[in-house]
Amino acid sequence: MDSSNGGRSCTAKCKAEATNVVAGECQGIGCCQDIIPTGMRSFSVTLDQVQTNNTSTIFNQPCGYAFVGDQEKFKFRGAVDFDDPNFVKRIITDVPMVLDWVVGDHKCAQAQQDRASYACQQNTTCTDATESGIGGYRCSCRPGYQGNPYLTPGCSDVNECEDPSNSPCYNSCINTQGNYTCSCPSGHSGDGRKDGTGCNPHFPVLKFALGIGFGTLFLLIGISWLCLAIRKRRGIKRKEIFFQKNGGQLLKQLISSNKEDDMEQIKVFTMRELKVATQNFSEKSIVGQGGYGTVYMGVLPNNETVAVKKSKFMDQSQIEQFINELVILARTRHPNVVRLLGCCLEAEVPLLVYEFISNGTLYDHINRTEEPSWYCWTNCLRIATESANAFAYLHSIPIIHRDIKSANILLDDSYITKVSDFGASRLIPLNDTHLSTVVQGTLGYLDPEYFYSSQLTEKSDVYSYGVVLTELLTRARPILIDTRNEERSYNLAAYFVKGMEEGNLFNILDSKLVAEASQEQLFSIAKLVQKCLSVKGEDRPTMKKVATELEELWTLQSQTA
Repeated sequence: MDSSNGGRSCTAKCKAEATNVVAGECQGIGCCQDIIPTGMRSFSVTLDQVQTNNTSTIFNQPCGYAFVGDQEKFKFRGAVDFDDPNFVKRIITDVPMVLDWVVGDHKCAQAQQDRASYACQQNTTCTDATESGIGGYRCSCRPGYQGNPYLTPGCSDVNECEDPSNSPCYNSCINTQGNYTCSCPSGHSGDGRKDGTGCNPHFPVLKFALGIGFGTLFLLIGISWLCLAIRKRRGIKRKEIFFQKNGGQLLKQLISSNKEDDMEQIKVFTMRELKVATQNFSEKSIVGQGGYGTVYMGVLPNNETVAVKKSKFMDQSQIEQFINELVILARTRHPNVVRLLGCCLEAEVPLLVYEFISNGTLYDHINRTEEPSWYCWTNCLRIATESANAFAYLHSIPIIHRDIKSANILLDDSYITKVSDFGASRLIPLNDTHLSTVVQGTLGYLDPEYFYSSQLTEKSDVYSYGVVLTELLTRARPILIDTRNEERSYNLAAYFVKGMEEGNLFNILDSKLVAEASQEQLFSIAKLVQKCLSVKGEDRPTMKKVATELEELWTLQSQTA
């Protein structure tokens, strides 16, 4: 092997027996190798056979071989290679020829001045060859380009985005000349490259805010639900306490121990049922108010209209007696007594439910400025008789109403009398003629003997009923107090008795009744009223006696009519 600068050689010796050639690296036995010096610009190979004086001949071989290749890739197989017909093919296939070459002997800066001989084409990079020691340069494609940098038109752009399955981007890829750009999805930042910073999610401010918002909302809903559940539980517990305190257990026992039909009709309402019926005890549902409480109109699920009385107070020491009286009142059956339908014991003060009478009270009718259309002697006598029979019936149980007044006598659509409001009523124990109680009643109707002695008897109701008869006959209020003119103040009961004593009856009675009724009828009913208004209870008739006398007057009136 030689060059213009000199030559190099290697010698391969062979022994007499080819089988003695050992496989391995070429170390002069059967083959030899040498290194091409750096900077060699040309070379030629000469293969000669050399004989020595000591050796007459070497084994007969038709030919020898010389080649340029990568010394790391060639492996000498010994004598086998001498007879291998595929030796050349194996060398061509397995041993590459590596040429580390450069262009010219000028560096890039000098070579670029002569554009005609400059070898690097478009989109290439020129690199000085410093390792050869003789100068020269090499051409290579710029990053993002591919092709032969020495052939026109040079290197072409590589479309990195062409194969989506092998995309260099995490998200979208846009090809550019010699490069590509990546973008990240919304809510992410970074260069989007797989060999770069990639795509990193932003701090999710909106999601975080929404999460906090929804979390707070759900927390508030949960707290609200918990508070409602606690409140509901407390409400249920409170209702249970009120139910027991108001004698609910006793009422259940009385109902279960009595299987009569009238007892089965007693209904124990829940507070929820009555709230629904009265629109949560709305002011629009109020149909009456008094000293003992408020009356609401309500509609039950079966469309039955009822009156719900909500009392203001309850004597807790009298609960057992109240329940007993409640049961008795529920058993009352009289056409002129408002029927008690049931009760509710889940409130602090028990509520009573009655049938609803829609045409107002006797007090409202007779105290109107204009005269009621029904007002006449016949109707007055009928109303007096019906109400007297109702009170006589109650006394037969025996129940003392204790608050008889025209405001507690209702009229239905046919002006039939209905006695109501048993809020102050008391049951008289058998064999007792009176009860010692705290004085209750309405000013103007209150029995003076009961007021001073606190001894409640049936005759106390008789006195109050006498005042109602006086109202009915005179259409005057039971009491009038005028602080500016004492002469105008009066008590109707005292005024009526005084008029009877002075023979001034016809000036006291309503003029229409004086015109329609006979003097005998008027004197008869006036004397009955006078007896009812006696100061001493023993001088008053019983309610039964009052009802009997009124029945006689009514019968006589019916016959004459």
